[in-house]
Amino acid sequence: MTAQDDGPEATAEERTETSGRGLGGIAARSAVVTMTGQLAKIIIQLVSVIILARLLTPYDYGLLAMVMAVVGVADVFRDFGLSSAAVQAKQLSRAQRDNLFWVNTLTGLILLVVIIAAGPLLALFYRQPELTMISAVVGFSFLFSGLATQYRADLQRRLLFTRLTVADVGSPLVALGVAIGLALGGAGYWALVGQQVVQFLANLIMVVIAAGWLPRWWRRDAPVRPFLAFGGNLAGGQLIHYLGANFDALLIGARFGANPLGLYNRGFQLLMRPLGQLRAPLTSVALPVLSRLTDDERRYGEYLRIGQRAMGYTLVLGLGLVIGAVDPVVAIFLGDQWTGVAPIMRWLALCGIFETLAFVGYWTYVSKGLVRKLLHFTIMSTALKIIGISIGSLWGVEGVAAGFALAEVASWPLSFAWLRRSSGLDVVPLIINGLRIVAVSLAIAAATWLVSQQLAGAGDWARLGAAVGVAVVVAAASLAVPSVRRDVASVVRSARLGFR
Repeated sequence: MTAQDDGPEATAEERTETSGRGLGGIAARSAVVTMTGQLAKIIIQLVSVIILARLLTPYDYGLLAMVMAVVGVADVFRDFGLSSAAVQAKQLSRAQRDNLFWVNTLTGLILLVVIIAAGPLLALFYRQPELTMISAVVGFSFLFSGLATQYRADLQRRLLFTRLTVADVGSPLVALGVAIGLALGGAGYWALVGQQVVQFLANLIMVVIAAGWLPRWWRRDAPVRPFLAFGGNLAGGQLIHYLGANFDALLIGARFGANPLGLYNRGFQLLMRPLGQLRAPLTSVALPVLSRLTDDERRYGEYLRIGQRAMGYTLVLGLGLVIGAVDPVVAIFLGDQWTGVAPIMRWLALCGIFETLAFVGYWTYVSKGLVRKLLHFTIMSTALKIIGISIGSLWGVEGVAAGFALAEVASWPLSFAWLRRSSGLDVVPLIINGLRIVAVSLAIAAATWLVSQQLAGAGDWARLGAAVGVAVVVAAASLAVPSVRRDVASVVRSARLGFR
């Protein structure tokens, strides 16, 4: 993917020396900025969950989840993998960037029309007439998202993560204010619909201002076919992954109804959405950095292992705490009407552990341009997930969560086997790192579960506080193992670079 017209735009960030010290410092600082932003987003998300769960019902959440389980697939086509294609490209001219903007915008407009037309079919499928209008309004979020795609990719490519972070924190804050106002006014599920659409609109406005450019009209002498080929393969994998990841919601909604789906959706949103938000900044930093290191296998492998450790010794250990202390977590954040969420979240946390540890595979496929290999693996892992969910549904909603989680556990070793075959990467260090992290996480899960059960008669805050204390003790004790201590030290060194 090379420039064919007026040449690639050079930025200060792109001219930065890519020595180990220079690129490592940029990566670390970018990770700190984006992680800080994601923590702010998670706080906003938790505030949203705490407030709206007390103003709305499982039925309200179930209606929106029914729509998003189906029309959310449109988000894959809206992007069409072109944001990753733009970020990954070694050179990207202004005219090519503008052409990609128009491709994403046209796609978003088409999806809006398709979603509006599909609304009555959704209402018929779920036997919920409200879904017709919900779908029509939600469809505008895909138009706004399509307009914003190349602005976001441009900021990411130029490593302007501070500007991107401001937009990503500001937009959900604005949307939350709108949702609370609508909920207090008795709007019901429309509060959630409004939150969805306003967030995408606000983000569009903010990234346009942050990027500081407006698109010019289509240029025929700036070909984008290589980007479409790359994006098409990536989008195919993302589509299949989306279908597998949302098959659970589709099955629950069709088989068990809006209320059970609302419970499942709250568990998923309380845990998996923040988890995805925490993984996103590391991915945003990892892809442009690793793409610059594809010709240096030693440094490439080193950065990849550091990224896995950074996610593992933070996110995965936190998931161990969730497994053990999920009962007080649900009681505190959601309230009494959501107690059925706890067993669902426990299984989802187990799923999150292995999903997070396998994320380095995604980084490798995309940064090396191996998107067709990624597509093939996604087909296999999605088939396994659908089988697990289908079998688990025989035991109800909790069975669906269990099938979802166990399928992810089973696909974890397969992911590394396929990665080695596809890329030639030495995956043994990644597997060993992962097993160490899993061992510490499960030790935290067991210890915090025992404490939480022993204090079952105490208050929820007391149980959670005790569990957190025990988790810290177990994590500290794990540093007595030399290999764990070395892993943590490498993460700390990288983090220090981010604050220089």
